[in-house]
Amino acid sequence: MPGRPYILKEAVLPQAGAHSWQVAVLPWGATEAHNLHLPYGTDTFQAEHVAAESARKAWEAGTHVTVLPAVPFGVNAQQMAFPLTVNMNPSTQALVLEDIVESLAAHGVPNLVILNGHGGNDFRQMVRELQARTEVFLTVVNWWTVGDANSTFDEPGDHAGELETSVMQHIHPDLVRPLSEAGPGNGRSFRVRALREGWAWAPRDWGQVTDDSGVGNPARATADRGAAYLAQVSDRLSGFFEELAALDPDDLYTSD
Repeated sequence: MPGRPYILKEAVLPQAGAHSWQVAVLPWGATEAHNLHLPYGTDTFQAEHVAAESARKAWEAGTHVTVLPAVPFGVNAQQMAFPLTVNMNPSTQALVLEDIVESLAAHGVPNLVILNGHGGNDFRQMVRELQARTEVFLTVVNWWTVGDANSTFDEPGDHAGELETSVMQHIHPDLVRPLSEAGPGNGRSFRVRALREGWAWAPRDWGQVTDDSGVGNPARATADRGAAYLAQVSDRLSGFFEELAALDPDDLYTSD
C-alpha cells in the first residue's frame, strides 16, 4: 500500500516534490514512565496520532500539509528517578529545532507547527529567539489543551490520568495494560502555598511527587472518551492548519 502523502516518513520522492508545502507539523514527545499501565512512548504516540489525523483532515480540505517525523525525547531532568527515562535538555532542543527550521526554510516551507505532547517541553523562548532570524512562521500547540477536556472527562488528570489513558486506549489499545494494574496516580503537592496555587513556579521532582510516576486517576478512562476528545482536537487543529496555509506573512494582524 502506498504511504500517506501528508506523512513525510511514508512519502516517496515524487510525492515530496509534487507540491508547494504550506504547513509542516513537528510532533514532539518524550520518553518517560506513565504510571504502571501506559508505555514510555505515550507522549510521542499521542502527538504523532494527533498530528496525522489533523493533517489528514486538512489535506482532504485541500491544504498541503506535511507531518515531520516525531522527536521522541523531551525535557525530563526531573523524572530521572524512574528507570530508562531519557532527558533532552532545553538547550539541546533549541539546537535541534534550529536545524529543522533551517531545513524547512531552505525548501520554502512558510509555516511550522510544533505539536507538543509533553508538559515538560516549553518551546516559547526558543521560538522567540528563532523567529527573529527566520522567515518560517513558528507556532506551538500543546495538543491536550486544544479541546474542552472537562466536557469529556470526569477528572482529566495531569500525567497518565483519565485523559491520557483514554486516548491511548483508543489509539494503541495493544500497548495499554489493564487498569487493574495501574497505580492510583496520587500526586503530592508543594508545601509552599504560592507554588500550590500556581502563581509561583518551580519544577517538580517527580520521584518525590509520585510513587507510580502518574499524577491523575486513570480509573474512569475509556476508549470512547479518548475517541471523542481526539475528534474535537483534530477538528480544531485541521482548521488551524488551513488558516495557516492561507496566511499572508505580511498581514498577520487585524487593523483594530
